[in-house]
Amino acid sequence: MPDPTRAPSTRALRLGICGPVGTGKSSLIMTICASLAAELEIGVVTNDIYTDEDARMIRAAGVLPSARVVAVETGACPHTAIRDDVTANLMAVEDLEAAFALDLVLVESGGDNLTATFSPALVDTQIFVIDVAGGGDVARKGGPGIERADLLVVNKTDLAPHVGVAVEEMCADATAAREGRPVLALSRHDPDLVALLLDWVRGQVASHAAGTLVPADPGPMAPHFHAETGWHSHDDHPLTHQH
Repeated sequence: MPDPTRAPSTRALRLGICGPVGTGKSSLIMTICASLAAELEIGVVTNDIYTDEDARMIRAAGVLPSARVVAVETGACPHTAIRDDVTANLMAVEDLEAAFALDLVLVESGGDNLTATFSPALVDTQIFVIDVAGGGDVARKGGPGIERADLLVVNKTDLAPHVGVAVEEMCADATAAREGRPVLALSRHDPDLVALLLDWVRGQVASHAAGTLVPADPGPMAPHFHAETGWHSHDDHPLTHQH
């Protein structure tokens, strides 16, 4: 139930978009921007290790003025800049908000594994993206993003016949893993499915503006292995901020 004591927000909604490499995060961002730019003021922050390629691709698509799309080069595994030390991303978001009167800032994680999630110190709500080309069993494998992100997108459903995946079964597995949290099967070529995504985004923006959106932390990443440092885990980042 919304907290009646929460004040309306005076800054943009910060929406994180995360998921493995190649699942269609950038295309999803471009779809949101192209569809909602006429009704919302939007900015974008992208993350890559050593390049600004995603930002350049979004600028080239012409879905937003170029100055509203900025890149963070993490210099390390992408999840470090969205979970462990969010400083670079937080500065990029705040710079955009200072330069433009924005309703929505989309923060795209660099492509990472199934355990990557955003710190609640950085975003107010988050989408986790998987796709049918990754295999129909991906949703069953779970992980904090799949299980507890605010919205799970099963992307590129138009490719399902070509990769031997049953979309309904994959979404049923995802729904079971998420214990009732929303799942959206999406093809950017299907206007009805895109409309469902846009309605979800509009609802998040409206709830945030009204002060009724309560950010939920999907939880820390599971312990995982890096060749250079060995096994390690990610505890919740100590930064907090007011919503």
